[in-house]
Amino acid sequence: MRKGIYDILRGAFLTSDRSADSWRFIGYCTLLAIIMIASSHKADQKVFEIADLKEEVREAKSRFVETRKRLMQVKMETRIINKMKDKGLQVSPDAPTKIIVEDKEE
Repeated sequence: MRKGIYDILRGAFLTSDRSADSWRFIGYCTLLAIIMIASSHKADQKVFEIADLKEEVREAKSRFVETRKRLMQVKMETRIINKMKDKGLQVSPDAPTKIIVEDKEE
């Protein structure tokens, strides 16, 4: 048992007659480790990108709500009436009437 551990620590399995199998297995494990690390980095990048996009969506929603609020305030009838008073226009006390124009057939 002690000799087996000593051979592993010395690296005898890499220099023995069957070392080609060991080297292939080590290369295979190294390739898998590199692929796993690259995959992990890609996943992390996507997580950060998703977080950034969520923040952009949150900001866009906030701007939309603010713009809609300002639009509602600008469209208020009392504000329009006040602006028109400054220009000399008044609200008519009579309801508007519809004018119908009929074409004469020739």
